[in-house]
Amino acid sequence: MELDFEALKELQISDEEFFRLTRFANWSDNGIDDKRRAEMLGFPDEVMVAPGAIIRIPRGQVGKNVFIGLYCYLNGNVTVEDDCLIGPHCSLAAGNHKFDPATGCFSARTEHDYDNSIVIGKGSWLASSVTVTAGVKIGRANLVCAGAVVTKSTPDYAIMAGTPAKQIGRIDPVTGEYVWFSHEKKDET
Repeated sequence: MELDFEALKELQISDEEFFRLTRFANWSDNGIDDKRRAEMLGFPDEVMVAPGAIIRIPRGQVGKNVFIGLYCYLNGNVTVEDDCLIGPHCSLAAGNHKFDPATGCFSARTEHDYDNSIVIGKGSWLASSVTVTAGVKIGRANLVCAGAVVTKSTPDYAIMAGTPAKQIGRIDPVTGEYVWFSHEKKDET
């Protein structure tokens, strides 16, 4: 299929409109615009959505006091409970494509062979570039460190890091202190 460049020219916007849209997309990461964006997407008043976020999840599955960061991708049966922070460039895709031996290809649509829903527990923080795979339930008040790929459900108050993510610590729910796990034996000689 060849592109019809003449038809594309008709679809182009003016230089002035392009400038305004580009400037808005790059300068509109602020509380007022983040709230306006969330309202336009049909979220509760207490939700904020940063520029570039793509959110394709069922209505009513984002709680109160939630922030969804720059260029995040939420797709499918994803629930974000109250008081969560989702950092920039996070990906939460609740689905998988299934390999078909007859065609030798993966299906073009999501297959539902199991509970592929994703839940982000109340009070959790997903730092920048976190990926949560289908079927994962993030526990209450988790800190998921930048760049982690979470492939298994996590306990409450966990600190998760790595690819695949492993628990490297926990948060004391009473004091808020981070308790780091040590995997090395200390030499006491």
